[in-house]
Amino acid sequence: MTVSIQSYFHEDTFTATHLVVDKASGEALIVDPVMDFDQKSGNTGFEFIDQILADAEGLKLTYVLETHAHADHLSAGGYIRQRTGAKVVIGKPITQVQSTFAKIFNEGPEFKSDGHQFDLLVNEGDELQLGENTIRVLATPGHTPACVSYVLNDSDVFIGDTLFMPDVGSARCDFPGGDAATLYQSVQKLLNLGDAVLMHLCHDYPPEGREIQTSITVAKQKAENIHLGNNTSEADFIALRTSRDKQLQVPRLILPSLQVNIRAGALPEAEDNGISYLKMPLNLLGK
Repeated sequence: MTVSIQSYFHEDTFTATHLVVDKASGEALIVDPVMDFDQKSGNTGFEFIDQILADAEGLKLTYVLETHAHADHLSAGGYIRQRTGAKVVIGKPITQVQSTFAKIFNEGPEFKSDGHQFDLLVNEGDELQLGENTIRVLATPGHTPACVSYVLNDSDVFIGDTLFMPDVGSARCDFPGGDAATLYQSVQKLLNLGDAVLMHLCHDYPPEGREIQTSITVAKQKAENIHLGNNTSEADFIALRTSRDKQLQVPRLILPSLQVNIRAGALPEAEDNGISYLKMPLNLLGK
């Protein structure tokens, strides 16, 4: 298969966005795209994703694959769809996430928690085609109930936030619908894909002295991951993850991110003055 994978790192949110290209057909897809957002001013922008779209000039962008509704960056999925016609894909349980956060943000009746904001809602075992390349969907919940991973040709997998680099560990499980036992089982699916399979990460938070990395083999994760390597038991992982989650702060961009990301990367509908607004619920999170 003549497929290439190019990864880009959004420094402000420590996020990796991946451009996957089938060279034979000229079809391409983007995994976990990021919208620029300045929280102090409220300004959004697309400099980061425009760089990727420039590199994809002349290709047919078929899909935007979202691994989940991110709580740490705003998705540029809607922008890419508007620019290219690509279909935005996410796991079907996004409807559960939408329902949860529609209540948190007190969304009005015009917001429907039915997933219609996305183009394709996928389940475990579903397959997508990129030219002659097959992308198989794995349900990998635990961080959120709607997390999915995308297995490309049984040689690469885009794993979202399930795991980070081995020296960082695993995703938090204290968001609504998150569960450490569920994440443990999801990771076992990924670790059983085969030692040579290359995992493409959604984030990297490197310790001082290590360069940014956006991919790693399954074998390395199995041997070295500080949370789930060396055959860590489920009970030990649950205890570790639960203890660590109690110490974590609420993500910096969780409130703006979720309002946009449950809308497939679209801003809330503009009000009668033509301006979109994000809500800030008070005294709700972090209790």
